[in-house]
Amino acid sequence: MATIKDIANKLGVSVSTVSKGLNGASDISEDLRQTVLDTAVEMGYSTKRSRKEENRKLCLLIENMNYDIPGEFGYDIVLGFKQNAFKNKWDVTIVPATPELQAQEKYDTYLLKNGFCGAFLVGFALEDEWMAQLLNTTMPTVLLDNFIERNPNVCCVGTDSYEGIAMIVSHLHNLGHKKIAFLNGSEGSLVSNQRQEAYESAMTAEGLPLKKELMANGYYVSESAKYHVPGFLKAGATAIICGNDLIAKGVISECNARGLRVPEDISVVGFDDIPMAEVLNPPLTTIRQERNEIGRCAYVLLNSLIHHIPISKTLMRPILVERGSTAKVSK
Repeated sequence: MATIKDIANKLGVSVSTVSKGLNGASDISEDLRQTVLDTAVEMGYSTKRSRKEENRKLCLLIENMNYDIPGEFGYDIVLGFKQNAFKNKWDVTIVPATPELQAQEKYDTYLLKNGFCGAFLVGFALEDEWMAQLLNTTMPTVLLDNFIERNPNVCCVGTDSYEGIAMIVSHLHNLGHKKIAFLNGSEGSLVSNQRQEAYESAMTAEGLPLKKELMANGYYVSESAKYHVPGFLKAGATAIICGNDLIAKGVISECNARGLRVPEDISVVGFDDIPMAEVLNPPLTTIRQERNEIGRCAYVLLNSLIHHIPISKTLMRPILVERGSTAKVSK
């Protein structure tokens, strides 16, 4: 395992210069500091640094997700992570992982130069700049709803989308629905890809036909509904599965605007069970993700990686919550 002396020898500089570079001293140039950080990461020094008891800092990097207000999807995830981390005497810094930050800084060197032992990444898309760098990162990293293969320093946490979607399809089929549409979230997202696969697999397992006109990708917002619900209705859909509860809210509104009653004329199902789902009219049948537990679990996984226990992925069990937005298919 690399030491400060090893880094100094490779760069041909003094041990004190390397120490200054690693600890953010102001009396060396920014270029030299960056070279020290890049070399430290390349040689695996970050792994050793993360074991130091006095270095108790974790980073929570968030992109494309609201988390500030109770009821937002990310709020309970962030809260659960911070609660478990603070209980174990870790400081947590929340950092917006903007595209600008990802373009300006390398992932490993950003964590290293800011003294972070590891990070939990929430809301990242597959095409993000830092996602490619995670293939070779030496920093302990936990991803929400994303997965990196063959790197023991990275693991995934989430809810089992395959089981969740299978529960929904089975529930609707038991109510007599056969033409079941699926309005998914954004393309280019691992969780969207998984739910699409899960939908196709579950429909096939139930002996139900797969039709292109009953499948669409939108975005994880209510406005997606108006672009796709008309096509679903034209294709004869009697039920619509939604990629999240916000999409489901939009679907219910769009159906009502077209003179259809939910669930008498068409059933609607969401995914996530955010607080809004229970107070919709009608209350939304949905898959519950235990978001606080996801956050708590993410801390446990990150702490394990920091202590060199390689974990691949951990999936929480989904829970089907049946409410008023689903009913037997109308004759």
